[in-house]
Amino acid sequence: MTAVTGLGLVTPAGIGTSTNWARILSGKPAAAPAKGLAGMPVEFACQVPGFDGEELLGARQARRMDRYVQFAVAATREAIGDANLDPRGWDGSRVGVVMGTGAGGTGTMETQHHQLTDNGARRVSPLALPMGLPNMAAAQLAIELGATGPNLAVCTACASGATAIGVARDLLRSGAADVVLAGGAEAAVTPFFAAAFARMKALSNRHDDPAAASRPFDTGRDGFVMAEGAGVLVLESEEHARRRDAPIRARLAGYGASADAFHVTAPHPDGEGARRAMRAALADAGLGGADIDHVNAHGTSTPQGDLAEAKIIERVIGRRAAVSSAKGVIGHALGAAGAIEAAYTVLSVEHGLVPPTANLDRLDPGIDLDIVSGAPRRRRVDAAMSNSFGFGGHNAVLVFAAA
Repeated sequence: MTAVTGLGLVTPAGIGTSTNWARILSGKPAAAPAKGLAGMPVEFACQVPGFDGEELLGARQARRMDRYVQFAVAATREAIGDANLDPRGWDGSRVGVVMGTGAGGTGTMETQHHQLTDNGARRVSPLALPMGLPNMAAAQLAIELGATGPNLAVCTACASGATAIGVARDLLRSGAADVVLAGGAEAAVTPFFAAAFARMKALSNRHDDPAAASRPFDTGRDGFVMAEGAGVLVLESEEHARRRDAPIRARLAGYGASADAFHVTAPHPDGEGARRAMRAALADAGLGGADIDHVNAHGTSTPQGDLAEAKIIERVIGRRAAVSSAKGVIGHALGAAGAIEAAYTVLSVEHGLVPPTANLDRLDPGIDLDIVSGAPRRRRVDAAMSNSFGFGGHNAVLVFAAA
């Protein structure tokens, strides 16, 4: 198995893992009117509170990074500290980075496109591409940390963060690295993305009560709430972690991936792709559905998606597992969501706590699962599954086991 030795989180639930965990357990939603979305069809989102990139990185460096890269750097610094790693003393050639994103530096690209159309080509920043490309989180982390091992950027839409963790595990299993920093980052709470998702009718329209808008599995759900943030896990081979007596928070026991090959936005009506990814993750972990104590569901709060996922969880895992979705609190962080929620799943395994699903007032009558709501539930979690599904039919499923 692969050891998880460090976690780093920057999300609408707060900056830092302990702050995040407390907010997720509280079930207090983060959705509110969003800076920069005034005049858009949907003007609310879940944003990272109190994040100051210039304070974190210094003004000069911060101005050379898109917000999504700043999130990634902040989360990675915490994860490395949590793992008791010091980049000054490691063999950088044995350290890899795999970062997922669904959009990359969309804020930078939107701003620079306005410069082009409003003021002409000479006003486009020479840093537009070094800031905005989707590989730049991985690239900047390698530069900052001297990580000269495999360096990859993964894009599988809203499954990107989970896919990155799975790919990182494969790098460790192949022997290509001893340590891999893996996760996802996104900062797509922007006018273009708000308008595009609204035109698709994917977003909640609960304008009168944004805090109640993201309501996974609830009968009144009407779409997801956009979010931003980053989650990073430090993954190590068991041998490397043991050699340095590293603190092991959990183990990544299984990874499964598949494609629906059905539709660019709608889930497969029978959930076939999700089912195959879940079964592949279980097989990789050497477990059966009955062995899973907790499922961290993708649970975006969309009418179709939640119902389809619930039916597949029932078929593959059964009704015994305690199921919850973090998106009622933090919204949907798109390409970062899978990594953020993987970190929450590790914390559930570690602490024996299943967070509540916020805003679940009345369970959809078509869903026959044990959905945790109201308050966190204490229970032994020996194995937990984290689901991530993305536009285009991308599916990535992770299984974590107790250390």
